[in-house]
Amino acid sequence: MIKISAVIITYNEEEHLEKCLRSITGIVDDIIVVDSFSTDRTIEICNAFNVRVVKQSFLGYKEQKNFGNSQAKYDYILSLDGDEALSDTLKSSILKVKSNWLYDGYYCNRLNNYCGQWIKYSDWYPDKKLRLFKKNMGEWKGINPHDSFKLLPNLKTGKLEGDLLHWIYRDYDEHKQKMESFSTIAALAYFELGIKSSVFKTIFRSSWAFFKAYFLRLGFLDGKSGWHICKQTFIVTYLKYYKLRQHWKQARASNT
Repeated sequence: MIKISAVIITYNEEEHLEKCLRSITGIVDDIIVVDSFSTDRTIEICNAFNVRVVKQSFLGYKEQKNFGNSQAKYDYILSLDGDEALSDTLKSSILKVKSNWLYDGYYCNRLNNYCGQWIKYSDWYPDKKLRLFKKNMGEWKGINPHDSFKLLPNLKTGKLEGDLLHWIYRDYDEHKQKMESFSTIAALAYFELGIKSSVFKTIFRSSWAFFKAYFLRLGFLDGKSGWHICKQTFIVTYLKYYKLRQHWKQARASNT
């Protein structure tokens, strides 16, 4: 049977971290928490579960997770955020894989809890994530804050049964604040990659994001929460490209 290291990145995760750690107890063989100097009860909760804690200033989402992977004790890694936990079905699926590892990485669906409601549509489910993989078979990539684990070319993936439970926002105000922050991070990342924006792109991309989430992905079936999610999808996309245009304007102005 293989042994698995769970790698979790945290910053002020006291609200959900205990659920996360409790869900992997007896499933993994090593737990490492990479903490960005939390100021709440995060470390106290970690100590109660006897996990290894490594303090690391926040490097960026993908950078922090790649650092965490480098600290793992075993060659097989389960990657989680502090506000995620394994469902009972997912626990059973991982235990089966431990006895019969067949692929280089395994996907599972993530089920998001938004303001107390489990979201089944709105472009949020199935929210497929590759979270169980063999060490050194890939790395975290993407444009911050939207990171994802990418396997090396020509490697094979399998599918785990069950859901990864994710408590995403407790209320609408928190969602709005995070979208403001995420749009700022994404706009800067796009700018650094040389990606351009325009008025047309700003309007088209945000409108398409809403249409796809609310109509094509059946967001309206999630009721009031679905409307709020899809509206914020429009807003964060609009802000990202608007802020990206501002970066390019400032860059041109500084060069004149």
